[in-house]
Amino acid sequence: MIFKFSKTLKNFLNYINFEKGLSPNTLSAYKNDINNYLTYLDLIKIDDFQSINHHNVNEFIASLFELGLSESSRQRYLSSIRTFHKYLLENKLTDKDVTEKVVFPKKHRKLPETLTIEEVQLFLDSIDTSTNAGIRDKVIAELLYACGLRVSELCDLEKKDIIWDYEVLRIFGKGSKERIVPIGQSALFWLKEYMEKVRTTINKDPNGNPIIILNLRGKKLTRMGVWKILHSYALKIGLQDKIHPHIFRHSFATHLLEGGADLRAVQEMLGHSDISTTQIYTNIDRDYIKSVHKKFHPKA
Repeated sequence: MIFKFSKTLKNFLNYINFEKGLSPNTLSAYKNDINNYLTYLDLIKIDDFQSINHHNVNEFIASLFELGLSESSRQRYLSSIRTFHKYLLENKLTDKDVTEKVVFPKKHRKLPETLTIEEVQLFLDSIDTSTNAGIRDKVIAELLYACGLRVSELCDLEKKDIIWDYEVLRIFGKGSKERIVPIGQSALFWLKEYMEKVRTTINKDPNGNPIIILNLRGKKLTRMGVWKILHSYALKIGLQDKIHPHIFRHSFATHLLEGGADLRAVQEMLGHSDISTTQIYTNIDRDYIKSVHKKFHPKA
């Protein structure tokens, strides 16, 4: 990097550190991002800030893609560059902010991993329900898949949240937002088995512990505890690289949409405040539809 740029970078870092009171890690990230940006400008023979245009910024961000940087990293770079160019403008080192014409690269959401219906069934069938622990584990897996619960929601479920007459659960999700979710016949059967035959024997709280899912010592099961339980069964059937608590929630949404469920209904059951969050599952649904078309259509 040429000396002129180096001096400006130092002044910029001192300025934002004083103005924003940044942590050492954040300041280091700014230094790295802008240092690489200025080095790039030097390589393309730009030796003063007034000569920079928005195409140069776009090309630099594109070069980061070629280097294999993730979209979130490229977004961070562009955010740093925007801050830098505002500093240049405020300090009259240029008469324009070229980043105003630069659009953030779209951040594509990764499609969530899911299990096939056959894999879900294989997992459920692998649980030995001849023991108290097995029945409890069956309920965990059944509720995660049948109701699309987050693992924290499962762990926080209380007895009052089961509305037996209507065969639904009352769930308190993120931000204490309440939603009602149908349980489903299979999950309902195992929930009754657990509540009547198992939970009464392992609940050792004389004051009446309201939590539904307990460990075998009668205490509230933790999220890590749920993960360990699921992982132990996944090892038995060779799915250890795929199984984690949230994959049952992803599979719940995907299988509903593949079966023709309305997107709004799935949004409500998942507890998403924004339907765009739920729409990511429609990408999987489209892939499924295309695969069916390819397999069965004579001209596909």
